[in-house]
Amino acid sequence: MLDERWERRPYPREELARALVEGGVAGPAGHPHDNVFGNMRMLVDHDPDKLFGLSDMPEPFGFEDIVRLVGEAAGVPIDALASEGSPDIDPGAVLDACERMGERLAAAALRRERVLFATGHPGDLDPLYGAIAELAAARGARIVRPGEGIFWSDLGAGRRWTIAFHGSVGMVTDEERPRHSHRPEPMEVMLTAERPDLVVADHGFAGAAIEAGVETLSVADVNDPALIVAKAQGRTDIVVVLDDHVPPEAYWPCFQAVAGRL
Repeated sequence: MLDERWERRPYPREELARALVEGGVAGPAGHPHDNVFGNMRMLVDHDPDKLFGLSDMPEPFGFEDIVRLVGEAAGVPIDALASEGSPDIDPGAVLDACERMGERLAAAALRRERVLFATGHPGDLDPLYGAIAELAAARGARIVRPGEGIFWSDLGAGRRWTIAFHGSVGMVTDEERPRHSHRPEPMEVMLTAERPDLVVADHGFAGAAIEAGVETLSVADVNDPALIVAKAQGRTDIVVVLDDHVPPEAYWPCFQAVAGRL
């Protein structure tokens, strides 16, 4: 259960920044350099798992370009020759991006836009998205839940996937539990059911929305560079770079940064 820190109220910026590092959302990333670099090279090689449903990726950028782009987005340059440790994420960069997200959602609320929230990281990011969605709805945004209950079969995996919503946040399940996913198909199913004005998402949910030309506010980790590259390509604007796999209660400073502008 989320505590009183998730109740909208002003916090000093330095307190939010400190809490981001203490919670592992910022500071040293949870992925070592070899994992980060390996995923970047897989993106350059067009590995479907790293493309997030995005075409023309990562052209015109190569490996060293992507290292630079991720470092810029994270607010701390990355040494492409590093062999130990992990990249750093500047908490100030996280707060700046969250504030921009809040400003865009404020405009969405004012215009009563239809906003879709979805995550490929259930259990980690959905409490943050849910809290933001609740606040956006209170300000006038219309939260949509397209495709709920739609299922399709994946013969290769021998599974049947289903779109489900936990509150306001969409995710994909195997009909037993929500699943971590990089795949674009769940968002593609959602967009077939209804095309929203704005999407807030991560992983393949964000990639598929960007690919479809829907304005998207996304979250990306340093070892998942596709959304960061899409921003550099001019295909999307706001990407919040943070560690996307820490205890959900650690994201409260992100909520407060968004709420301060929303």
